[in-house]
Amino acid sequence: MRAYFATCPKGLEYLLRDELAALGASEVREALAGVHFHGTLETAYRACLWSRLASRILMPLAEFDAADEDALYDGVAQIDWSGHLAVDGTLAVDAHGGSEALRHTRYLAQRVKDAVVDQFRDRDGARPSVDTREPSIRLNLLLRKQRAMLALDLSGTPLHRRGYRVGQGEAPLKENLACALLLRAGWPAIFAAGGALVDPMCGSGTLLIEAAWIAADVAPGLQRRYYGFLGWKAHDGEAWAGLLAEAKARAQAGLTALPARFFGYDHDPRVLEEAKRNAQQAGVAGFVQLARRDVAHLERPAGCDAPGLVITNPPYGERIGRQEGLVPVYRALGARATAEFDGWRLALITSDEGLARATGLRADKRYALFNGALECRLYTFALGREPAHRPPSDAPLSPGAEAVANRITKTARHLRKRLEREAVGCWRVYDADLPEYAAAIDLYTGHPEDAGGPDVTYLHVQEYAPPREIPEAVARTRLNELVRGAGQALGVPRERIAIKTRYRAKGGSQYGRHDVRGEFLLVEEGGLRLRVNLHDYLDTGLFLDHRPIRLRIGQSPRGLRFLNLFCYTASASVHAAAGGAAATTSVDLSATYLDWAARNFALNGIGGPAHRLLQADSMQWLEHDRGVYDLIFVDPPTFSNSKRADDFDVQRDHVRLLQLCARRLAPDGLIVFSNNNRRFRLDATALPDLAVRDITASTVPFDFARNPRIHQCFELRTAAAVEAAG
Repeated sequence: MRAYFATCPKGLEYLLRDELAALGASEVREALAGVHFHGTLETAYRACLWSRLASRILMPLAEFDAADEDALYDGVAQIDWSGHLAVDGTLAVDAHGGSEALRHTRYLAQRVKDAVVDQFRDRDGARPSVDTREPSIRLNLLLRKQRAMLALDLSGTPLHRRGYRVGQGEAPLKENLACALLLRAGWPAIFAAGGALVDPMCGSGTLLIEAAWIAADVAPGLQRRYYGFLGWKAHDGEAWAGLLAEAKARAQAGLTALPARFFGYDHDPRVLEEAKRNAQQAGVAGFVQLARRDVAHLERPAGCDAPGLVITNPPYGERIGRQEGLVPVYRALGARATAEFDGWRLALITSDEGLARATGLRADKRYALFNGALECRLYTFALGREPAHRPPSDAPLSPGAEAVANRITKTARHLRKRLEREAVGCWRVYDADLPEYAAAIDLYTGHPEDAGGPDVTYLHVQEYAPPREIPEAVARTRLNELVRGAGQALGVPRERIAIKTRYRAKGGSQYGRHDVRGEFLLVEEGGLRLRVNLHDYLDTGLFLDHRPIRLRIGQSPRGLRFLNLFCYTASASVHAAAGGAAATTSVDLSATYLDWAARNFALNGIGGPAHRLLQADSMQWLEHDRGVYDLIFVDPPTFSNSKRADDFDVQRDHVRLLQLCARRLAPDGLIVFSNNNRRFRLDATALPDLAVRDITASTVPFDFARNPRIHQCFELRTAAAVEAAG
């Protein structure tokens, strides 16, 4: 057992004391901006890995008088540094405090460094070098009243740097302070009772991510790749490996059971994008719902019936905004919180008591905290709300749709037994079966994501471009008849039918503007839950014609490494992961679709670093990737001309794309290549090192049989692997 000291922001000492005791530390006592404790080296490692509140974990090495620079140098030189640092290692020194004779911390750090390296040079003729970023060891010197205390910094870098933050707002909240707010606000108990968390001014998402990690039992240091003890000569690698293995298992179990009950809003789209990236990096994007919304329009998320927590770090005039201009923001926060959140709690941090009073609420608790050097207070409140209701609507059936209704009824009757036998809940009902009614109709069985309840039927109608000789008015009438006939045949009311219409514009017939509803359904496929959106995008998030391909991927051998290029919402990756893939990598250029993909993973209890979601142009990413994959699924668009990537044409570029895939393929691996360009021709002669097999016929679902050209699909293996297999 030996002594340690954990530093923390002022105001967190008592919370940190209790946390360290819970982690197994003994003789725990608080001090100014830190906590003393005793334990084994493993105890200190556990504190580095699991403390949500500490800034650094220091292991004292020596304490001595340092009246002047020579005494400081001599005191450091008395330590045998060969037991801590290799001659070819690196070090850094942080110095704090001072005395009458020694006032400059940079000079103090220099003298400590000199004493260490001179010892090596005198003994070995060589010396360690300095690395201020990630040294083999980092030393911490505190000088008070001519008394020097020298410690080894086991954390290496501040522990609030979890490793997930890739972006931050104007006034970022440090991660350990965010955890203190959550603990003071009672978040662990609220979550355990089924409550959700809402941050109405979420910025870069720190409160949301830390709340999700607390709820999922994710060690806050699990994603950190550097600690100050990793290059230390006395490092116990076996003990550290055991702690990491335990933390990974707990995180996997926690993320598997974690519900998606975290909601963040902000008026700034830039910081929302940063929040998305941070949540993705933290592995919790699928559990966090983010939306652009100002405080004046704050609403309780649908389906969140248990009392939860509204918590936020609003602007308070010190860095962004001015106090007088912020009063309406706080007033709106108080009003909306009172109106919408019955039985919930509200918590906010501010340095200005007047702004807290502007909410119009009476705080039941106040806690003094420091955000950096700024003294603040956390205020907590009890809340109430007024309910809101949405009246349902319905639409009558048009007699002109009788032929459509009869056709759809016949199709549904013909496919019913197979649909039930194979548990297919999303399928193509109609595909221009009657030429004058030119549209595709897909049926989705599911329920709203934010409401739950029993599954019901929804229809997604996608109009095909009518012939030019058909007048616009006639085309509109036929579409209306089609919608009414389908609704009658399948018993689906008009409010559960989404229609994607086309309009004539310069350059040809195009799809009209889509709604922006943000309404998602949860549907099931192969025992997995997936999100679809029938209104807001051209496609719904789930390509129904790829159902057999996804099911086949999910039945692949366990333990494979799966790569999904142009992954869209990564439903194929979810199937792969659920089927036992050891790792999945999903690449897409769209942050929106990657966020959607993360939610799909979360819906099925799948998360963690083994399942990567990468925002990148797939072609460019392949050029630089060095991974090896057993199964690569690539389903590129026919054309793409994104401003953030090179133009892509599947006919022109497929050879290069498949060559790049082949470079990343394991020796006995498989590429599944699909696209929906009906005129596509695969140039097998340009791929002499790959054996190509057309599997299109086996990948077109039975409900698409009347339109077998919906896509083309190929299997490609290395020619050497095919030859070896005989």
